[in-house]
Amino acid sequence: MERTDTLLAAKGLTDHKDRLLTADGPLADLHARCGGDIPGVLAVPELLDLVQQGRKFGLRLAREFSAFDGEEVITGFVRIHPLSDDAGGGCELLIENWHRREAVAESEAENSARLDAIDRATAEIVIRLDHKQNVQFLSVLAGDAQALQDAANAGTRKSWTQYIELDGVAHHQPLHWRLLDGANCTVPGSDRSWRARLIPLGTTAGAPRGFELLLIAHQPLVSEESPSTKRNDTGHMRLIGNSLTPALRQPIARLIANAETIKAKLAGPIRDEYAEYAGNIAAAGQHLNAMLEDLADLEVVEAENFTTAREGVDLADAARRAAGILGVRAKERGIVVKLPEGEGVAMASAEFRRVLQVLINLIGNAIAYSPENSEVTVDVDGSIGGKREMVSVSVTDQGAGISEEQASRIFEKFERLGRDNDGGSGLGLYISRRLARVMEGDLTVKSEPGEGSRFTLKLPRAD
Repeated sequence: MERTDTLLAAKGLTDHKDRLLTADGPLADLHARCGGDIPGVLAVPELLDLVQQGRKFGLRLAREFSAFDGEEVITGFVRIHPLSDDAGGGCELLIENWHRREAVAESEAENSARLDAIDRATAEIVIRLDHKQNVQFLSVLAGDAQALQDAANAGTRKSWTQYIELDGVAHHQPLHWRLLDGANCTVPGSDRSWRARLIPLGTTAGAPRGFELLLIAHQPLVSEESPSTKRNDTGHMRLIGNSLTPALRQPIARLIANAETIKAKLAGPIRDEYAEYAGNIAAAGQHLNAMLEDLADLEVVEAENFTTAREGVDLADAARRAAGILGVRAKERGIVVKLPEGEGVAMASAEFRRVLQVLINLIGNAIAYSPENSEVTVDVDGSIGGKREMVSVSVTDQGAGISEEQASRIFEKFERLGRDNDGGSGLGLYISRRLARVMEGDLTVKSEPGEGSRFTLKLPRAD
C-alpha cells in the first residue's frame, strides 16, 4: 500500500559553485539524505542539473522534478532564480507542490536487485566494509590486484578510499556512500580502470550497518604475453566486454530510468497510452541491457583460461537469495516459489556469485514458463545417487514440459526452442551449463511434454 504526503513549500540558496548555503527543512533533509552537507555542493542530482543550467545561462527556470532519497520518491515543482554576480552569482530555489511517496514501485526494487546481482556476478574484487566504510575483509579474484590485497592485509584496516584512488573526486574522505556509489577508480598495481559499487547491508537507526563494496573492471585482464591485445585465449576479440558493454551501460540505464519516470507520471500527467508506450520503452531497454550482459558473459565463459573461485556455498541459502531477487516477478504471475528450509543441508565447493547467477537463470525461467497461479519447487540434496562427493539443487516447474529431442538441444548456444516473444537471448542455459562444468559439476534437465521440467545443478561437495 502506497502513502503520499504533501509538504509545504521549501526555499534554498546556492552560490556560484552550486553549493547549498541555506535551505528550509524539507530541502535540507532531502539534501542530507542524498549525502550532502550545508554548506556543500547540492547533492540532489535532479536539482543540481537545473541549478547549473539556470546559473550558466542566466535563465529563470520552472520545472517539475523527481528525486529518490534512498527510501522515498520526492516530487515537486521547482523555480530557479539566478542571482547577479554582485549577489553571489548563485541561485534561489523555491520548491512548491512538494510530495513524498512512502513506497518505491516493486518493479523498480526488483530491477535494482537484478542490477545488484549482475554486478556481484561480474565483480573481480569484493570487500566487506563496516558502517564507517572501513575494510573488514576482502576477496580478490583479479590477478592484477595483489598489491591491494597485500596493503589491506598489512595492518590496521582503514577506509577503503585510502587503498583505492577515486577518479575525479577531490573531496576529503570519507564521503557519504551515495556519492561514492558508481565512482570510477584506480586499483594499485592494476592498469585497468574500475567502477565501484557500494551496496548497503541492513540498517540501524536508518543508517547502513555495513556495506558490500564491489570493484568491477571496465576491461578484462590481458595476459602478459600479449599486453597490447584485447583477446581471450581463443583468439577472439572481446568486443562486447571491452567496448560495447561499458560504452552502452550508462545510456541504456538513463533510457530505462527516464522511461520509468514517464511511465509512473512523475514528470507530470500524461495520457495512459503514452505511459504504456514508456513502459514498453523501459522493457525494451531492460531487454537490451540483459542481452549485452549475456553476450559479455558468453565471451568470459568461453575463454580457455576462465576459472572460478572455490568456497563453501550453501545451496539452500543461494536458492533463497535467488528467489528473493525474483520475488516480484513471481508475485505478478501468482506463482508460489517453494524453497528449501534449514542451513548446511547441501554445501558445495564452488563460487557463490556464479552459483547465484545459475539459480537466478533457472528460477527465472521456471517462473516465466509456468502457468499463472502455479508452483515452482526448489529443493536440495546433500548426496547424489549415494555418492557423498556431489550435492545438488533442483528447480521444478509446472509448465508444458519439453520433448526428449528438445531436451537434447536446450543447452545449445542461442537455442530458444521456438520461443520468439519471451525476451530471452537463448544464452542463459548455455552459460549456466558452462559455469556448472567449470566448477566441476553439471547442469541437467528431466522433462516430458505436459509434465513440467526439472533442472538440476550438480556440484562437488564441500569438505
